Amino acid sequence: MSLSIIILAAGKGTRMKSSKPKVMHTLGGKALLQHVVDTAKLLNPTELAVVCGNGADEVVPYLEAQGVNTAMQHEQKGTGHAVEQAKAFFQKSDQVLVLYGDVPMIEVETLEALIHEGDKNSLKVLTALLDNPTGYGRIVRDFDDKMLRITEEKDADEETKLINEVNTGIMCIPAKWLDEALSKLDNNNAQGEYYLTDLIAQAVEQGIEIDSVICEDEMEVAGVNNRVQLAELESYYQQKRATDLMMSGVTFRDPARVDIRGELNAGQDITIDINVIFEGSNTIADNVSIGANCIIINSVIHEGSEILPNSMIENAEVGSGCAVGPYARLRPGSVLAAKAKIGNFVEVKNANIGLGSKVNHLSYIGDTDMGADVNIGAGTITCNYDGANKHRTIIGDRVFVGSDTQLVAPVTVEDGATIGAGSTIRKTAPGEALTLTVSKQKTVEGWKRPVKKK
Repeated sequence: MSLSIIILAAGKGTRMKSSKPKVMHTLGGKALLQHVVDTAKLLNPTELAVVCGNGADEVVPYLEAQGVNTAMQHEQKGTGHAVEQAKAFFQKSDQVLVLYGDVPMIEVETLEALIHEGDKNSLKVLTALLDNPTGYGRIVRDFDDKMLRITEEKDADEETKLINEVNTGIMCIPAKWLDEALSKLDNNNAQGEYYLTDLIAQAVEQGIEIDSVICEDEMEVAGVNNRVQLAELESYYQQKRATDLMMSGVTFRDPARVDIRGELNAGQDITIDINVIFEGSNTIADNVSIGANCIIINSVIHEGSEILPNSMIENAEVGSGCAVGPYARLRPGSVLAAKAKIGNFVEVKNANIGLGSKVNHLSYIGDTDMGADVNIGAGTITCNYDGANKHRTIIGDRVFVGSDTQLVAPVTVEDGATIGAGSTIRKTAPGEALTLTVSKQKTVEGWKRPVKKK
Protein backbone atom coordinates (compact mmCIF):
# COMPACT_ATOMS: atom_id res chain seq x y z
CA MET A 1 0.00 0.00 0.00
CA SER A 2 1.28 3.46 -0.87
CA LEU A 3 1.02 6.02 1.91
CA SER A 4 0.88 9.80 1.94
CA ILE A 5 1.28 11.71 5.19
CA ILE A 6 -0.27 15.12 5.78
CA ILE A 7 0.79 17.08 8.87
CA LEU A 8 -1.53 19.88 9.95
CA ALA A 9 0.41 22.89 11.25
CA ALA A 10 -1.56 25.96 10.23
CA GLY A 11 -3.12 26.91 13.57
CA LYS A 12 -2.44 30.23 15.23
CA GLY A 13 -1.72 28.92 18.73
CA THR A 14 -3.25 31.95 20.43
CA ARG A 15 -3.03 30.38 23.89
CA MET A 16 0.76 30.15 23.66
CA LYS A 17 0.84 33.97 23.99
CA SER A 18 3.79 34.12 21.61
CA SER A 19 4.88 35.75 18.36
CA LYS A 20 6.51 32.44 17.44
CA PRO A 21 4.35 29.87 15.61
CA LYS A 22 3.16 27.24 18.07
CA VAL A 23 4.68 24.34 16.14
CA MET A 24 8.10 26.02 16.28
CA HIS A 25 8.25 26.02 20.06
CA THR A 26 10.71 23.39 21.24
CA LEU A 27 10.43 20.11 23.10
CA GLY A 28 13.71 18.54 24.12
CA GLY A 29 15.57 21.16 22.12
CA LYS A 30 13.71 20.37 18.88
CA ALA A 31 10.71 22.10 17.32
CA LEU A 32 7.38 20.39 18.00
CA LEU A 33 6.84 20.12 14.26
CA GLN A 34 10.27 18.58 13.75
CA HIS A 35 9.41 15.72 16.10
CA VAL A 36 6.37 14.89 13.96
CA VAL A 37 8.26 15.24 10.66
CA ASP A 38 11.03 12.94 11.91
CA THR A 39 8.51 10.30 13.00
CA ALA A 40 6.62 10.58 9.70
CA LYS A 41 9.81 9.99 7.70
CA LEU A 42 10.37 6.70 9.54
CA LEU A 43 7.20 5.40 7.84
CA ASN A 44 8.78 5.94 4.38
CA PRO A 45 5.75 7.69 2.86
CA THR A 46 5.32 8.16 -0.87
CA GLU A 47 4.48 11.81 -0.16
CA LEU A 48 4.95 13.96 2.91
CA ALA A 49 3.48 17.45 3.16
CA VAL A 50 2.86 19.98 5.92
CA VAL A 51 -0.16 22.30 5.78
CA CYS A 52 1.01 25.76 6.87
CA GLY A 53 -0.87 28.93 7.68
CA ASN A 54 -0.13 31.18 10.63
CA GLY A 55 3.59 31.82 10.92
CA ALA A 56 4.20 30.47 7.42
CA ASP A 57 6.97 33.00 6.84
CA GLU A 58 8.99 31.10 9.44
CA VAL A 59 7.65 27.57 9.04
CA VAL A 60 7.78 27.25 5.22
CA PRO A 61 11.49 28.15 4.81
CA TYR A 62 12.29 25.85 7.75
CA LEU A 63 10.60 22.92 5.98
CA GLU A 64 11.87 23.76 2.51
CA ALA A 65 15.43 23.63 3.84
CA GLN A 66 14.75 19.97 4.67
CA GLY A 67 13.07 19.21 1.36
CA VAL A 68 9.64 18.82 2.99
CA ASN A 69 6.62 19.76 0.84
CA THR A 70 4.24 22.45 2.05
CA ALA A 71 0.64 23.42 1.30
CA MET A 72 -1.01 26.67 2.39
CA GLN A 73 -4.23 27.13 4.35
CA HIS A 74 -4.67 30.89 4.07
CA GLU A 75 -7.89 30.88 6.11
CA GLN A 76 -8.24 28.59 9.11
CA LYS A 77 -11.59 26.91 8.43
CA GLY A 78 -11.02 23.67 10.30
CA THR A 79 -9.15 20.40 9.96
CA GLY A 80 -11.19 19.15 7.02
CA HIS A 81 -10.48 22.33 5.09
CA ALA A 82 -6.78 22.04 5.99
CA VAL A 83 -6.47 18.51 4.59
CA GLU A 84 -8.25 19.63 1.43
CA GLN A 85 -5.45 22.13 0.77
CA ALA A 86 -3.01 19.21 0.49
CA LYS A 87 -5.02 17.21 -2.09
CA ALA A 88 -2.19 17.33 -4.60
CA PHE A 89 -0.01 15.28 -2.27
CA PHE A 90 -2.30 12.29 -1.68
CA GLN A 91 -4.39 11.73 -4.80
CA LYS A 92 -2.03 9.06 -6.16
CA SER A 93 -1.72 7.13 -2.89
CA ASP A 94 -3.75 4.29 -1.40
CA GLN A 95 -3.94 5.77 2.10
CA VAL A 96 -3.54 9.15 3.77
CA LEU A 97 -2.23 9.43 7.32
CA VAL A 98 -3.19 12.71 9.02
CA LEU A 99 -0.89 13.92 11.82
CA TYR A 100 -0.63 17.14 13.80
CA GLY A 101 2.33 19.47 14.22
CA ASP A 102 1.51 20.10 17.87
CA VAL A 103 1.29 16.41 18.87
CA PRO A 104 5.00 15.62 19.03
CA MET A 105 5.26 12.43 21.09
CA ILE A 106 3.41 10.01 18.80
CA GLU A 107 5.46 6.84 18.33
CA VAL A 108 6.14 5.20 14.98
CA GLU A 109 5.02 1.81 16.38
CA THR A 110 1.60 3.26 17.25
CA LEU A 111 1.22 4.69 13.75
CA GLU A 112 2.26 1.40 12.15
CA ALA A 113 -0.40 -0.41 14.19
CA LEU A 114 -3.00 2.07 12.94
CA ILE A 115 -1.90 1.86 9.30
CA HIS A 116 -2.03 -1.93 9.29
CA GLU A 117 -5.38 -2.22 11.08
CA GLY A 118 -8.07 -3.42 8.66
CA ASP A 119 -7.27 -2.97 4.98
CA LYS A 120 -6.49 -0.12 2.58
CA ASN A 121 -10.20 0.54 2.01
CA SER A 122 -11.13 1.09 5.65
CA LEU A 123 -11.08 4.34 7.59
CA LYS A 124 -8.90 4.00 10.69
CA VAL A 125 -9.07 6.20 13.77
CA LEU A 126 -6.58 6.41 16.65
CA THR A 127 -8.44 6.83 19.94
CA ALA A 128 -7.49 7.09 23.60
CA LEU A 129 -9.20 6.41 26.93
CA LEU A 130 -8.89 9.39 29.27
CA ASP A 131 -9.90 9.81 32.89
CA ASN A 132 -10.62 13.44 32.07
CA PRO A 133 -11.78 13.73 28.44
CA THR A 134 -12.68 17.42 28.67
CA GLY A 135 -11.83 19.30 25.52
CA TYR A 136 -11.65 16.26 23.26
CA GLY A 137 -14.07 14.97 20.65
CA ARG A 138 -15.93 11.90 21.94
CA ILE A 139 -16.11 8.57 20.14
CA VAL A 140 -19.80 7.65 19.86
CA ARG A 141 -20.47 3.94 19.27
CA ASP A 142 -23.58 1.84 18.79
CA PHE A 143 -24.65 -1.15 20.91
CA ASP A 144 -22.44 -3.41 18.78
CA ASP A 145 -19.42 -1.20 19.61
CA LYS A 146 -19.22 0.10 16.05
CA MET A 147 -18.19 3.70 15.66
CA LEU A 148 -21.03 6.00 14.62
CA ARG A 149 -19.48 9.44 14.79
CA ILE A 150 -17.10 11.76 16.58
CA THR A 151 -18.78 14.59 18.46
CA GLU A 152 -16.69 17.63 19.31
CA GLU A 153 -16.84 18.94 22.87
CA LYS A 154 -18.62 22.16 21.89
CA ASP A 155 -21.30 20.20 20.04
CA ALA A 156 -21.75 17.47 22.69
CA ASP A 157 -24.71 17.12 25.05
CA GLU A 158 -24.21 16.15 28.69
CA GLU A 159 -24.65 12.43 28.03
CA THR A 160 -22.05 12.44 25.26
CA LYS A 161 -19.61 14.33 27.49
CA LEU A 162 -19.60 11.34 29.87
CA ILE A 163 -17.86 9.20 27.21
CA ASN A 164 -14.16 8.80 28.01
CA GLU A 165 -13.01 7.36 24.67
CA VAL A 166 -11.75 10.33 22.70
CA ASN A 167 -10.55 11.17 19.24
CA THR A 168 -6.82 11.88 19.01
CA GLY A 169 -7.30 13.48 15.61
CA ILE A 170 -4.94 11.00 13.98
CA MET A 171 -6.57 9.08 11.13
CA CYS A 172 -5.56 6.85 8.26
CA ILE A 173 -8.02 7.28 5.39
CA PRO A 174 -8.51 5.69 1.96
CA ALA A 175 -7.17 8.35 -0.40
CA LYS A 176 -9.69 8.03 -3.25
CA TRP A 177 -12.63 8.11 -0.87
CA LEU A 178 -11.13 11.06 1.05
CA ASP A 179 -10.83 13.15 -2.11
CA GLU A 180 -14.58 12.90 -2.64
CA ALA A 181 -15.61 12.98 1.03
CA LEU A 182 -13.88 16.28 1.74
CA SER A 183 -16.10 18.05 -0.77
CA LYS A 184 -19.19 16.87 1.16
CA LEU A 185 -18.18 18.32 4.53
CA ASP A 186 -20.24 21.21 5.88
CA ASN A 187 -19.63 23.75 8.62
CA ASN A 188 -22.95 23.42 10.40
CA ASN A 189 -21.49 23.30 13.91
CA ALA A 190 -20.67 25.53 16.87
CA GLN A 191 -17.31 26.53 15.43
CA GLY A 192 -18.50 27.12 11.89
CA GLU A 193 -15.63 24.94 10.66
CA TYR A 194 -15.18 21.94 8.37
CA TYR A 195 -14.31 19.10 10.75
CA LEU A 196 -12.25 16.17 9.54
CA THR A 197 -14.03 14.16 12.23
CA ASP A 198 -17.31 14.45 10.30
CA LEU A 199 -15.85 11.88 7.91
CA ILE A 200 -16.89 9.21 10.41
CA ALA A 201 -20.59 9.92 9.96
CA GLN A 202 -20.10 9.96 6.18
CA ALA A 203 -18.33 6.61 6.28
CA VAL A 204 -21.13 5.09 8.37
CA GLU A 205 -23.74 6.39 5.93
CA GLN A 206 -21.85 5.01 2.93
CA GLY A 207 -20.99 1.65 4.50
CA ILE A 208 -17.24 2.29 4.66
CA GLU A 209 -15.62 0.03 7.23
CA ILE A 210 -14.31 1.92 10.26
CA ASP A 211 -11.48 0.47 12.35
CA SER A 212 -9.89 1.92 15.45
CA VAL A 213 -6.78 1.47 17.55
CA ILE A 214 -6.56 2.63 21.17
CA CYS A 215 -3.32 4.40 22.07
CA GLU A 216 -2.28 3.00 25.44
CA ASP A 217 -0.13 5.98 26.52
CA GLU A 218 -2.16 9.17 26.52
CA MET A 219 1.03 11.28 26.53
CA GLU A 220 1.77 10.03 23.02
CA VAL A 221 -1.28 11.87 21.73
CA ALA A 222 -1.13 14.88 24.04
CA GLY A 223 -1.33 18.15 22.15
CA VAL A 224 0.30 21.44 23.08
CA ASN A 225 -2.02 24.42 23.34
CA ASN A 226 -0.32 26.51 26.01
CA ARG A 227 2.96 26.77 27.87
CA VAL A 228 1.69 24.75 30.84
CA GLN A 229 1.00 21.78 28.57
CA LEU A 230 4.37 22.27 26.90
CA ALA A 231 6.13 22.16 30.27
CA GLU A 232 4.23 19.00 31.25
CA LEU A 233 5.20 17.34 27.99
CA GLU A 234 8.82 18.45 28.40
CA SER A 235 8.92 16.79 31.81
CA TYR A 236 7.50 13.57 30.36
CA TYR A 237 9.93 13.69 27.42
CA GLN A 238 12.97 14.14 29.68
CA GLN A 239 11.86 11.31 31.96
CA LYS A 240 11.40 9.03 28.97
CA ARG A 241 14.82 9.86 27.52
CA ALA A 242 16.50 9.33 30.88
CA THR A 243 14.75 5.98 31.32
CA ASP A 244 15.88 4.80 27.87
CA LEU A 245 19.48 5.80 28.63
CA MET A 246 19.46 4.09 32.03
CA MET A 247 18.21 0.90 30.39
CA SER A 248 21.18 1.08 28.00
CA GLY A 249 23.80 1.46 30.73
CA VAL A 250 23.88 5.08 31.91
CA THR A 251 23.72 6.03 35.60
CA PHE A 252 21.99 9.28 36.53
CA ARG A 253 22.46 10.51 40.09
CA ASP A 254 18.95 11.91 39.75
CA PRO A 255 17.17 11.21 36.44
CA ALA A 256 14.69 14.02 37.19
CA ARG A 257 17.51 16.56 37.02
CA VAL A 258 18.95 16.17 33.53
CA ASP A 259 17.97 17.93 30.30
CA ILE A 260 18.53 16.30 26.91
CA ARG A 261 17.84 18.90 24.25
CA GLY A 262 18.72 16.99 21.11
CA GLU A 263 20.39 13.66 20.34
CA LEU A 264 22.55 11.86 22.90
CA ASN A 265 24.44 8.76 21.79
CA ALA A 266 25.74 7.14 24.96
CA GLY A 267 27.84 4.08 25.72
CA GLN A 268 27.86 2.02 28.90
CA ASP A 269 29.01 2.63 32.48
CA ILE A 270 28.58 6.38 32.14
CA THR A 271 27.84 8.38 35.28
CA ILE A 272 26.04 11.71 35.03
CA ASP A 273 25.51 13.93 38.06
CA ILE A 274 22.67 16.40 38.62
CA ASN A 275 21.72 19.42 36.50
CA VAL A 276 23.66 18.39 33.40
CA ILE A 277 22.37 19.80 30.10
CA PHE A 278 22.99 18.17 26.71
CA GLU A 279 22.22 20.29 23.66
CA GLY A 280 22.40 19.41 19.97
CA SER A 281 24.09 16.16 18.93
CA ASN A 282 26.43 14.62 21.50
CA THR A 283 28.33 11.34 21.72
CA ILE A 284 29.52 10.04 25.10
CA ALA A 285 31.68 6.90 25.10
CA ASP A 286 32.02 4.19 27.75
CA ASN A 287 33.19 4.90 31.30
CA VAL A 288 32.81 8.66 31.09
CA SER A 289 31.96 10.62 34.23
CA ILE A 290 30.23 14.01 34.04
CA GLY A 291 29.98 16.14 37.17
CA ALA A 292 27.15 18.36 38.34
CA ASN A 293 26.03 21.49 36.49
CA CYS A 294 27.88 20.81 33.23
CA ILE A 295 26.67 21.89 29.79
CA ILE A 296 27.65 19.73 26.80
CA ILE A 297 26.82 21.04 23.31
CA ASN A 298 27.45 19.23 19.99
CA SER A 299 30.52 17.47 21.34
CA VAL A 300 32.26 14.09 21.51
CA ILE A 301 33.72 12.73 24.74
CA HIS A 302 35.83 9.62 24.36
CA GLU A 303 36.22 6.63 26.66
CA GLY A 304 37.26 7.05 30.28
CA SER A 305 37.30 10.85 30.41
CA GLU A 306 36.14 12.83 33.41
CA ILE A 307 34.28 16.11 33.13
CA LEU A 308 34.37 17.80 36.53
CA PRO A 309 31.55 20.02 37.84
CA ASN A 310 30.47 23.35 36.35
CA SER A 311 32.28 22.88 33.04
CA MET A 312 31.04 23.82 29.58
CA ILE A 313 32.01 21.95 26.41
CA GLU A 314 30.77 23.28 23.06
CA ASN A 315 31.54 21.93 19.58
CA ALA A 316 34.62 20.23 20.96
CA GLU A 317 36.21 16.79 21.17
CA VAL A 318 37.66 15.31 24.33
CA GLY A 319 40.04 12.38 23.85
CA SER A 320 40.15 9.23 25.95
CA GLY A 321 41.32 9.42 29.55
CA CYS A 322 41.15 13.22 29.74
CA ALA A 323 40.22 15.40 32.70
CA VAL A 324 38.34 18.66 32.20
CA GLY A 325 37.40 21.12 34.94
CA PRO A 326 36.07 22.05 37.35
CA TYR A 327 34.89 25.39 35.96
CA ALA A 328 36.56 24.82 32.59
CA ARG A 329 35.29 25.94 29.21
CA LEU A 330 36.06 24.26 25.89
CA ARG A 331 34.87 26.53 23.10
CA PRO A 332 34.24 25.54 19.45
CA GLY A 333 37.14 23.92 17.65
CA SER A 334 38.85 22.59 20.79
CA VAL A 335 40.33 19.10 20.41
CA LEU A 336 41.98 17.30 23.31
CA ALA A 337 44.22 14.33 22.61
CA ALA A 338 44.25 11.37 25.00
CA LYS A 339 45.19 12.00 28.64
CA ALA A 340 45.17 15.78 28.30
CA LYS A 341 44.12 17.85 31.28
CA ILE A 342 42.24 21.14 31.29
CA GLY A 343 41.91 22.45 34.82
CA ASN A 344 39.85 24.94 36.77
CA PHE A 345 39.07 28.32 35.21
CA VAL A 346 40.79 27.45 31.94
CA GLU A 347 39.31 28.48 28.59
CA VAL A 348 40.34 26.75 25.35
CA LYS A 349 39.18 27.88 21.91
CA ASN A 350 39.99 26.53 18.43
CA ALA A 351 43.03 24.73 19.78
CA ASN A 352 44.60 21.28 19.60
CA ILE A 353 45.90 20.08 22.97
CA GLY A 354 48.42 17.26 22.58
CA LEU A 355 48.80 13.85 24.21
CA GLY A 356 49.18 14.16 27.97
CA SER A 357 49.50 17.94 27.92
CA LYS A 358 48.26 19.99 30.88
CA VAL A 359 46.71 23.41 31.21
CA ASN A 360 45.90 23.27 34.87
CA HIS A 361 44.49 26.60 35.95
CA LEU A 362 43.53 30.18 35.18
CA SER A 363 44.68 30.25 31.55
CA TYR A 364 43.41 31.08 28.07
CA ILE A 365 44.63 28.97 25.15
CA GLY A 366 43.18 30.07 21.80
CA ASP A 367 44.10 29.35 18.17
CA THR A 368 46.91 27.06 19.28
CA ASP A 369 48.55 23.83 18.14
CA MET A 370 50.10 22.20 21.20
CA GLY A 371 52.29 19.10 21.18
CA ALA A 372 52.58 16.25 23.66
CA ASP A 373 53.58 16.42 27.33
CA VAL A 374 53.37 20.20 27.56
CA ASN A 375 52.88 21.89 30.94
CA ILE A 376 51.25 25.32 30.88
CA GLY A 377 51.57 27.37 34.07
CA ALA A 378 48.79 29.35 35.74
CA GLY A 379 47.79 32.63 34.17
CA THR A 380 49.21 31.86 30.71
CA ILE A 381 47.55 33.63 27.78
CA THR A 382 47.93 33.11 24.06
CA CYS A 383 47.42 36.58 22.63
CA ASN A 384 45.83 35.49 19.35
CA TYR A 385 43.94 38.59 18.20
CA ASP A 386 45.61 41.76 16.91
CA GLY A 387 42.38 43.74 16.68
CA ALA A 388 41.67 42.65 13.11
CA ASN A 389 42.93 39.09 12.55
CA LYS A 390 43.45 35.88 14.51
CA HIS A 391 46.92 34.30 14.59
CA ARG A 392 48.08 30.87 15.73
CA THR A 393 50.52 29.87 18.42
CA ILE A 394 52.64 26.75 17.85
CA ILE A 395 53.87 24.92 20.93
CA GLY A 396 56.08 21.85 20.42
CA ASP A 397 56.45 18.70 22.54
CA ARG A 398 57.71 18.71 26.16
CA VAL A 399 57.44 22.48 26.53
CA PHE A 400 57.23 24.03 29.99
CA VAL A 401 55.60 27.46 30.21
CA GLY A 402 55.97 29.34 33.51
CA SER A 403 53.09 31.14 35.18
CA ASP A 404 51.85 34.55 34.04
CA THR A 405 53.25 34.22 30.52
CA GLN A 406 51.92 35.90 27.39
CA LEU A 407 52.57 34.19 24.05
CA VAL A 408 51.96 36.85 21.40
CA ALA A 409 50.87 35.16 18.16
CA PRO A 410 52.01 34.39 15.58
CA VAL A 411 54.75 32.75 17.59
CA THR A 412 56.43 29.34 17.94
CA VAL A 413 57.78 27.64 21.04
CA GLU A 414 60.01 24.78 19.90
CA ASP A 415 60.28 21.25 21.33
CA GLY A 416 61.67 21.05 24.84
CA ALA A 417 61.72 24.82 25.42
CA THR A 418 61.22 26.34 28.86
CA ILE A 419 59.60 29.75 29.26
CA GLY A 420 60.38 31.64 32.45
CA ALA A 421 57.53 32.91 34.60
CA GLY A 422 56.18 36.37 33.86
CA SER A 423 57.57 36.47 30.31
CA THR A 424 56.11 38.05 27.20
CA ILE A 425 57.21 35.99 24.20
CA ARG A 426 57.00 37.65 20.78
CA LYS A 427 59.66 35.70 18.87
CA THR A 428 60.47 32.01 18.39
CA ALA A 429 61.60 30.37 21.63
CA PRO A 430 64.38 27.87 20.74
CA GLY A 431 64.08 24.24 21.70
CA GLU A 432 65.88 22.77 24.71
CA ALA A 433 66.63 26.23 26.09
CA LEU A 434 65.31 28.70 28.67
CA THR A 435 63.68 31.82 27.27
CA LEU A 436 62.46 34.64 29.49
CA THR A 437 61.98 38.36 29.53
CA VAL A 438 63.44 40.19 32.52
CA SER A 439 62.26 43.39 34.13
CA LYS A 440 64.43 45.06 36.74
CA GLN A 441 63.22 44.86 40.32
CA LYS A 442 63.72 47.93 42.47
CA THR A 443 62.83 49.09 45.97
CA VAL A 444 61.73 52.68 46.74
CA GLU A 445 62.98 53.64 50.15
CA GLY A 446 60.79 55.89 52.30
CA TRP A 447 57.64 55.19 50.29
CA LYS A 448 54.44 55.57 52.28
CA ARG A 449 51.17 53.85 51.59
CA PRO A 450 48.38 56.29 50.66
CA VAL A 451 45.56 56.90 53.14
CA LYS A 452 41.93 57.81 52.59
CA LYS A 453 41.06 61.50 52.63
CA LYS A 454 38.78 62.67 55.43
